[in-house]
Amino acid sequence: MSDVIAVNNLVSKFEILKAEIGKVIIGQKEAVNFTLLSVFCGGHSLLIGVPGLAKTLLVNTVSDALGLNFKRIQFTPDLMPSDILGSEILDENRQFKFIKGPIFSNIILADEINRTPPKTQAALLEAMQERSVTVSGNHYKLALPFFVLATQNPIEQEGTYPLPEAQLDRFMFSIHLEYPTFEEEVQVVKSTTSIINQTVRSVFSGEEIVEIQKLIRKIPVADNVIEYAVGLVGKTRPKSNKATAMVKSYLDWGAGPRASQNLILGAKAHAAVHGKYSPDIEDVKAIAIPILSHRIVKNYKAEAEGITIAAIIESLL
Repeated sequence: MSDVIAVNNLVSKFEILKAEIGKVIIGQKEAVNFTLLSVFCGGHSLLIGVPGLAKTLLVNTVSDALGLNFKRIQFTPDLMPSDILGSEILDENRQFKFIKGPIFSNIILADEINRTPPKTQAALLEAMQERSVTVSGNHYKLALPFFVLATQNPIEQEGTYPLPEAQLDRFMFSIHLEYPTFEEEVQVVKSTTSIINQTVRSVFSGEEIVEIQKLIRKIPVADNVIEYAVGLVGKTRPKSNKATAMVKSYLDWGAGPRASQNLILGAKAHAAVHGKYSPDIEDVKAIAIPILSHRIVKNYKAEAEGITIAAIIESLL
């Protein structure tokens, strides 16, 4: 099958996929789109929102619609790395036997990831980057496709451990879920307080998703689009000569090279699901905020003046 036909097929199945997810998830169109784009790119996503905005339900519904295995890990202060990765036990023959942890699944929901200490957060790093885990010196490959979709609650900072920058950088998107509109909330209340149960059918298989990931990587990109993405990331670095006055004034740190890679991958996926065979600068702009927002660090002046990271990125676009 030619790549052009494959992109056309992806467009039609993407619409069906969104319709299936829309049976359960009302509103949150942007969050759904970005979550699916990260899946098609093979990236991980961090879902940030106050309690009750269907973060967990969104991940659950996406895994059903994609026909993938799904495991939820509730991150708590006493969670140990072995609770995620698995551990070795002595069997009846006095031989060590490895019992796989929940990480051995296609989609991992890391629920409230900032509730667990850094030692346990770090257990995810190798899995997220290398798609493998090391336990007691033994190396285990994870089945593909593999994604970590983590949730974080932005308001309660009591008893939380902020994610280290190295871990944040491994998330392709940080997706902020907003409150529903009045009409959407009425619909949510109607559908969740009656006995109607919506079933979501799976639109893709795991193998198809791996093929889509390969297809996205094959999509050609013009040099001017790559230069725009790299230039945009360069502008977020306060010490760079490309930095704007706003960046120099309000940022401590800018984004690293992984942001440039993710901008191009994300732009390819964004172009593909909209039926384009090569991304343009508009595709880069469409995904810039969720890709850059968790990779740049504001200073105290920005905090004091109420300047948001989204506003800084908007000024660069």
